[in-house]
Amino acid sequence: MTRTRLGIFVATSVVYAAIVVGVLTTSWPVRFDWQVMLFRPYKQWPEIHTFLDYFVVLGQRGPTAVAVAAWLGWCCHRRGTLRPLLVLGTSLLLLNATVGAAKIGMGRLGPHYATAIGSNEMFAGGDIFPSGHTANAVVTWGVLAYLATTPRARRIASVCAALLALGVGMTTVYLGTHWMSDVTLGWTAGLLVLLALPWFEPLMERAETWLLATWARLREHGAALAPAAAATPVGLWAPRPPVDDTLPVREPAGAGRAGRAAEPRPRAAARPHTTRSERTPVTPAGSRRPPHADRTPRTPPLPATGRGRTVG
Repeated sequence: MTRTRLGIFVATSVVYAAIVVGVLTTSWPVRFDWQVMLFRPYKQWPEIHTFLDYFVVLGQRGPTAVAVAAWLGWCCHRRGTLRPLLVLGTSLLLLNATVGAAKIGMGRLGPHYATAIGSNEMFAGGDIFPSGHTANAVVTWGVLAYLATTPRARRIASVCAALLALGVGMTTVYLGTHWMSDVTLGWTAGLLVLLALPWFEPLMERAETWLLATWARLREHGAALAPAAAATPVGLWAPRPPVDDTLPVREPAGAGRAGRAAEPRPRAAARPHTTRSERTPVTPAGSRRPPHADRTPRTPPLPATGRGRTVG
């Protein structure tokens, strides 16, 4: 924390306290709030209403945090450090703690829910003082300027963050969702968070060292478990007993057929081809009926030399 930054932090804190006191005492900030509210800017320039409905999302915590976290995550991967993400996380944590506590503690109602003209609407169960959209725009986009590595980039990022925070704050006033004092207190609240970040740098450095050391131990542990997991049998698989060379080795099923299929079969020697007339008849001569002692032929046998049948 430099002396200049410390002086700006003290001055901003004084402005923060002055705004809160002015609203609590229903002094000129509250009168100005009612003048702007009764002016109804959204009715004066209705043609820009649709555009500003989308533009105000640049101050919404969810979408902006995701977008900036994605960019800073890539920066962490490129630089080999966790500091950008740690700075964003610390700033959002401080923002939610301080702004959330102020919102709940003061309980101010918004312009659309005001009960009496000229009242400060404090401690009525609301949650708009300070403006969360405005403070979030200051912190989320201001972190990019805080993490810039060159003076030129820091100046450009600071101007862009200031313009976005200014636009988001005035948009909430235009839409009638916040009083003007809500917006000014949101600007100061977000600026206080950014100015307080250097006080948390030692804590973020220790957190980064611990996270990197833990990640390195986890990687070493995982690398040590990998060979052991590969060598250790899993489930029903068990190590095979040592093979005894004196015992006959039995081939696995199908190995003999595969081996026989791979080896060429020996072919028989060629035999001489004979004609049909020289072949041995395979049909025996005579009757195929087996001989029987009690069986007598019904007709006498034919003479060996005659063709016809002999008549007795």
